[in-house]
Amino acid sequence: MASSGEDMPSDGDVPPAAVAVAGGAHLLGFSDEILLHILTHVPSTDLVLNVRRTCRKLAELCLDKSLTHTVLLQKDYEVSEDKVRQLVKEIGREIQQLNLAGCYWLPGATIEHVARCHSLVKVNLSGCPLTSLRLSKMLSALQHLRSLAIDVSPGFDASQLSGECKATLSRVQELKQTLFTPSYGVVPCCTSLEKLLLYFEILDRTREGAILSGQLMVGQSNVPHYQHLRVFYARLAPGYINQEVVRLYLAVLSDRTPENLHAFLISVPGSFAESGATKNLLDSMARNVALDALQLPKSWLNGSSLLQHMKFNNPFYFSFSRCALSGGHLIQRVIDGGKDLRSLASLNLSGCVHCLSPDSLLRKAEDDIDSGILETLVTTCSNLRHLNLSAAHHHSAEGPGRHLCQLLARLRHLRSLSLPVCSVADSAPRADRAPAQPAMHAVPCGFGKKVRVGVQACPVPFSGQAGPQPSSVFWSLLKDVPFLERLELIGSNFSSAMPRNEPAIRNSLPPCSRAQSVGDSEVAAIGQLAFLRHLTLAQLPSILTGSGLVSIGLQCQQLQSLSLANLGMMGKVVYMSALSDMLKHCKRLKDLRLEQPYFSANAQFFQALSQCSALQRLCLVSRSGTLQPEAVLGFMARCLHVVVCHMFTGESLATCKSLQQSLLRSFQAERPALNVVIFPLLHEGLTDVIRDVPMVHLDEITLFKSRVAEEPPNLWW
Repeated sequence: MASSGEDMPSDGDVPPAAVAVAGGAHLLGFSDEILLHILTHVPSTDLVLNVRRTCRKLAELCLDKSLTHTVLLQKDYEVSEDKVRQLVKEIGREIQQLNLAGCYWLPGATIEHVARCHSLVKVNLSGCPLTSLRLSKMLSALQHLRSLAIDVSPGFDASQLSGECKATLSRVQELKQTLFTPSYGVVPCCTSLEKLLLYFEILDRTREGAILSGQLMVGQSNVPHYQHLRVFYARLAPGYINQEVVRLYLAVLSDRTPENLHAFLISVPGSFAESGATKNLLDSMARNVALDALQLPKSWLNGSSLLQHMKFNNPFYFSFSRCALSGGHLIQRVIDGGKDLRSLASLNLSGCVHCLSPDSLLRKAEDDIDSGILETLVTTCSNLRHLNLSAAHHHSAEGPGRHLCQLLARLRHLRSLSLPVCSVADSAPRADRAPAQPAMHAVPCGFGKKVRVGVQACPVPFSGQAGPQPSSVFWSLLKDVPFLERLELIGSNFSSAMPRNEPAIRNSLPPCSRAQSVGDSEVAAIGQLAFLRHLTLAQLPSILTGSGLVSIGLQCQQLQSLSLANLGMMGKVVYMSALSDMLKHCKRLKDLRLEQPYFSANAQFFQALSQCSALQRLCLVSRSGTLQPEAVLGFMARCLHVVVCHMFTGESLATCKSLQQSLLRSFQAERPALNVVIFPLLHEGLTDVIRDVPMVHLDEITLFKSRVAEEPPNLWW
């Protein structure tokens, strides 16, 4: 099991790195069971290529089947061609599940080594460069494969797939396919499909300007096989071509709905007109299947009685994002008048502006929600873990126990939550009441900022008696859902300056008036969430100093991703000092996205950011913003793990190009996964630049979006 002992110390020669003192005992004194659990947190490449060579005991444990059965290399940006070859050579025969998703920097010849892992049952190659011929060669050797994820790029030719490859595909039961060109990909070869996930990322025009058409698929002769399908999921990027192509996939479903279909999900931005074929499909689904997960384009649901006829069986996921679904319809047609829906784990009502209001669709933004509807929802769906109520004005009426935050506090199982900023305001501003002023109890110290006399200089962790926060409904909500891992507070009118496949937005809508009551003290309340990993704050106009950010940095020690957008007044960055203080404490932060007009990415900012030792990805979007090239270069030299540096500012094209070339020249060799994009935000060529960003980064950090309940839980790996 272990390799020969000539390059390995004996049990007695335990190096210091393999020793930990715990009551005077060596780390290796723990039981094998405990050591195996510890080793599950070590990257596979380190286990096999480094840790295994420290001593005989670890050599045996590192090759235990529980560790070599599944190898996860996604987002391991230090994985090199040589490491992959070595890994496959050492344990290739043992690997049954391999995840290489997003390893865009590895060449196709390296990915081809996967063919040596003959025991593979599940492999994820999304984002990896693969030609039709390489895919054919690889799959021909993987006879046990049952789950596959790949990209279908321009130039893909299904006729190049060998008979052995098609035989493997005929046994595949789960397929995730990301399409960058109009094609059926390998779907027609997968005759045993039970789960099909389709991501449509086709651009309407080629780089040369030619208009693409789904008609390119006509004559490919191959009709997808859906008879065993249980899960159908399609997510479309903006663009007409994506809608045209997905219709070709759906046409087969409309002929005969699979008897075992239990999850049907289509995510489409904008409108997607219903056709005769899709209407037939929906009618057939209503008659013949009982679903436990559903998402449909808004135009298919708006004004339709479809939900009334759909049958659900212990549903775990619903998404009605952007639908004109009234509160009455939500209760009557989805919750069935109060039916027990304890099975529901994830609910996306993002952009459903009427979902917490009575049937009248004449509701204005400033009107209050119906707390009775929300109470029914909370009572019926008591086991919700993921809830998205963003992109709407959910204003609570005054009265005990009627506030949205008070009702949501009953959902003790919540792990992710997305709310509009205005929904957490304590009450409506009244003419006889002075405007609420955000608390100034935690002015950040440092960077020469003067501290006012009588004002506490640094935030104090919540002890149940600090300042006004404990009396606010938002503070109480977070106190009652302490295990939240993802929180989003997004202004109802917020839209990112950087949309998908379009020029940058030059103007933005003003924030909701009730959001003016949400400021630094509400942000500070987030510090209660000790398990918080992902935080998004967007369009909070009443941030005066950003002092609440310091509380978050001090107390949310698990924070891994942070997205801040349009905080405070738009013409001035008011929270720079607080952000700098916050970043000193964010030792686990991996992703930082900042979107703020007039942001100055100067030496002060990058000096503070350099203290985030785990940082991997940075994206800065700033209309009329500036940057200091020397500060950026110094930051990249200090932060050795940063592989994504995206900056879209008001700097000139010449300045941006010069900095981008300097960064690539200085760091590309030692960081093969490095992806640098420095470009003027308002330049007409922005969309062409964006199309070259690896999808894993574009989707996860470059573009702004709400991620709570975006997809069903555990949809893929």
